[in-house]
Amino acid sequence: MALAQARDDALTARTAGLALVPGGWLGAARADAFARLQAMGLPTRRAEYWRYTDPATLNAPAAPAAAVFDPRDEAPAFAAIDCLKVVFVDGVFDPAASDPLTGSGIEIERLATGAGTDIHWARELYGVLEARGQSPVARPFAALNTAYATDGVLIRVTAMAARPVAIIYHHRSTASDTILHHCIKLEEGAALTLLESGPAAARFNKVMEVDVAGGAAFHHVRLQGRDHERRAVTHLFARLGAGALFKSFTLTANGALTRNEVVVDLAGEGGIAHVAGAAVGDGQFHHDDTVFVTHGAPRCESRQVFKKVLKNGAVGVFQGKILVRQIAQKTDGYQISQSLLLDEDSQFLAKPELEIYADDVKCSHGSTSGAIDETALFYLQSRGVPRRQAQSLLVLAFLAEAIAEIDDAAIADDIRARLEGWLARHAL
Repeated sequence: MALAQARDDALTARTAGLALVPGGWLGAARADAFARLQAMGLPTRRAEYWRYTDPATLNAPAAPAAAVFDPRDEAPAFAAIDCLKVVFVDGVFDPAASDPLTGSGIEIERLATGAGTDIHWARELYGVLEARGQSPVARPFAALNTAYATDGVLIRVTAMAARPVAIIYHHRSTASDTILHHCIKLEEGAALTLLESGPAAARFNKVMEVDVAGGAAFHHVRLQGRDHERRAVTHLFARLGAGALFKSFTLTANGALTRNEVVVDLAGEGGIAHVAGAAVGDGQFHHDDTVFVTHGAPRCESRQVFKKVLKNGAVGVFQGKILVRQIAQKTDGYQISQSLLLDEDSQFLAKPELEIYADDVKCSHGSTSGAIDETALFYLQSRGVPRRQAQSLLVLAFLAEAIAEIDDAAIADDIRARLEGWLARHAL
């Protein structure tokens, strides 16, 4: 009873300054999401999937202040890649900095404008995958997002998109509290590369729902900003049809608290889903990857590859699950989570899970934590490599398996350059 009351009190406080916008298809979806949210309440540390991450600052009525990082200290992400840019500043769309929302093979518009139409393709997607993703694990912050988000992007891909779409988030107010919701629908045989970069806000709540039809391919690369005091909770819900491909990679560098949840439903035979991440943190840094992959059809493949480099008391969390339903024979599921602890004060907390009801599967998981290999370090130094450079080389080698999940060589090179910059700024 006391726990339920605590969840309800947290919800009342968190939503006191928010308003449900009524009317239209989006208003109905918001009302449904709010009903789900009321039934769940907001999480406390006693919730099973929040035992390693304290949600207090995400539950707070106002966003804790977060100092703004000077963007001039680092070149913009993916600057050398020809993209269609969509820019948000503290959650507000910036038309002057954005490109025209048109492109070959895609239809793109804002949620704020699409909500005003009577009939819209997003009606069949907005909040739908989020609602499905609430079982068997409740995800209250995702329901909060669906209920209260007023903007985001709606992307429908009908063919192979001529160039990547880049959603760029700028953080300029120390007290910004942003909620954005994106819907992406790929028709059969379509293909899209979606890039995300930037810290977005002092506190950021984002949901992305991705429906990948049969034979379509979705590539997602995300670079979460360097602001040291920012807080974020993000959710990526994906549903894959027969023969569909879904690949997502996230690089996180610093930030006071980041919780990234990915929920993938392999609903069609022969689907492939790869989810990967690399996190590097120094000092006040708490990073949580929580992943749930459901194999609901035969002959599907999934990979979860997560690497974290932690120092000066930084904390890394990985909670990953592979659920194989009885129908999903010939499943190939792989999961690995590893951390490199650069001192004795940092922590890595892991909870890998397999739940298998089919009898013809190949599934594996592993989780390790350790320090830099002193033998390898000695070997490099004995061949004239300075100690600091040798340590950086070993860190990059440790993260290489996660970065290898990025198919585009130019994007992978940009990620490696970001990591080299972080290592140069944070002496090992």
